[in-house]
Amino acid sequence: MIVRDVLVTGGTGYVGRRLVAALLRRGHRVRVVTRAASASRVPTGAAAVIGDALNPQSYLDAVTPGDTLVHLVGTPRPSPAKAEEFKRVDLPSIEAAVSVASRARVAHLVYVSVAHPAPVMHAYIAVRSQGEALIEAAGLTATIVRPWYVLGPGHWWPVVLLPMYVVAAWVPALREGAHRLGLVTIQQMVAALVSAVENPPPARTRRIVDVPQIRRGLSAAMMI
Repeated sequence: MIVRDVLVTGGTGYVGRRLVAALLRRGHRVRVVTRAASASRVPTGAAAVIGDALNPQSYLDAVTPGDTLVHLVGTPRPSPAKAEEFKRVDLPSIEAAVSVASRARVAHLVYVSVAHPAPVMHAYIAVRSQGEALIEAAGLTATIVRPWYVLGPGHWWPVVLLPMYVVAAWVPALREGAHRLGLVTIQQMVAALVSAVENPPPARTRRIVDVPQIRRGLSAAMMI
């Protein structure tokens, strides 16, 4: 395994803290972009980079060619009522990350987007799709991970929908959507992100990791 230098935005959040800890356990060198007020939440063993994930200039100097940049910043517990927050936080943060990745010539950008198309969460999907388009336009080497909902501590309510998923999986017209918009666990999500970091795609290509792939882990073909 190649030891990676990894910079994480959103590394003190729900997915971020667990990902940073997992990367550290595997021997990677990890830095976390964080505001000064949140520096104490950076997992032990990771270096805190004081900056603002919405302002590329604030952390550009902390990024070097060859780094892997993992972008996890986003509105907590997204819902249709938070459309303006998606525009105020989610979009500027990926704009900043793409700018930093391009200017610093990072080796690999990992972006957590969202599964789509979907019948709900249109504003959230629109902003995340804009993020994907920015990455593609910049010509970056990237992995785009598309979960729908990540189950874990404090995030269990969708389990009540599991019977509906089971029924949908048996109906041919609904099967593809049920798989694309399926639920994943926090353990599966972190494992997929670690695998993405350790196994980047070919240079200047964009790889999509959807819900079925998150559930089973990156396939051997994607790890080449």
